[in-house]
Amino acid sequence: MLLCITDVNIMKIENNIIAAFLKYLEDALGIPITVIEWQEQGIMPFFLRDSYAFYTTHLLNTHCLIMNPRDHSEQTPLSVRKHMFLMHEKWQGEIIYLNESITAYNRKRLIEQKVPFVVPDKQMYLPFLGIDLREHFRKLKEAPVQFSPSTQNVVIYALLFGNGQTYTPSGLAGVLGYTTMTLTRAFDELEAASLAEVKMKGKERLLTFHQDKKLLWQNAQRYLSSPIKKRLWIAQPKMKWSLPKAGLSALSHYSMLSEPAHETFAISQENWKLLCTRHKFREYPVAEPEAYEVEIWNYDPGRYAIEGFVDPFSLHLSLHGTNDERIESALEEMLEKWKW
Repeated sequence: MLLCITDVNIMKIENNIIAAFLKYLEDALGIPITVIEWQEQGIMPFFLRDSYAFYTTHLLNTHCLIMNPRDHSEQTPLSVRKHMFLMHEKWQGEIIYLNESITAYNRKRLIEQKVPFVVPDKQMYLPFLGIDLREHFRKLKEAPVQFSPSTQNVVIYALLFGNGQTYTPSGLAGVLGYTTMTLTRAFDELEAASLAEVKMKGKERLLTFHQDKKLLWQNAQRYLSSPIKKRLWIAQPKMKWSLPKAGLSALSHYSMLSEPAHETFAISQENWKLLCTRHKFREYPVAEPEAYEVEIWNYDPGRYAIEGFVDPFSLHLSLHGTNDERIESALEEMLEKWKW
């Protein structure tokens, strides 16, 4: 079967992914491209023939074999690389992995492993031709050095309550207490860091985390930071105190660590200012007997509190790197017990 974008109506092509491939490459490279169904695929192992449809083409005088998953599912980069290795025993030219959708995270992994691939209208990575075109040729956004508090909130919310669902800026705005515009920027940071994939549906942006929660936590930590902006020591208030416990008070709850001599509580900067307009607190320069430690956070710890304690992920970020082996061991214990 011969498929050529110049003389075949795209709507009549049985394999729409090939039609999209033809149009994308011709628009991008400005050269006519012909794709032929590979007639010798019978020499391939049965499981490969059963898993992929094979086509051949010439790109700038380079003979290429295209491998497209028959069920349009996304294979792991490791599987794709192994399959290509087996195919190279029968095919001497270049091999291109073609799929209509590959997560940003897996695209990054494919590039790291030098695996040629094309996602029509999204990205083509053909290192044997020196081609790496991405996202409609827009400048690829650089990953942030550190996430903003709003982006960190999205990650923690997904770790605590996510179940593979798709998020929108407007949907999260009311839940997290940010504006839709702020969460749109948060989506940009997550996409640039390759932690999530962002697609458009009409005028609405859709964000999906394709990694499981444990892997998301591991990959996100380099961008996350302590939520604490300031620590204060205050006399025990006479008012009813309903703030979530934090610091070592929370860690002793989540692990076998002994309870500290002073209780620690957390509150957002905005809520602390509001509280101080209603009540007067006596502050101490250092810890005093019967004093409370108050952590002022850059987001509301009460939003994620669990039974009166700050969530374990924010707690880990607030205590990690203390160079105290007891604390580091307790943090590891806490996450080991967490039901991912």
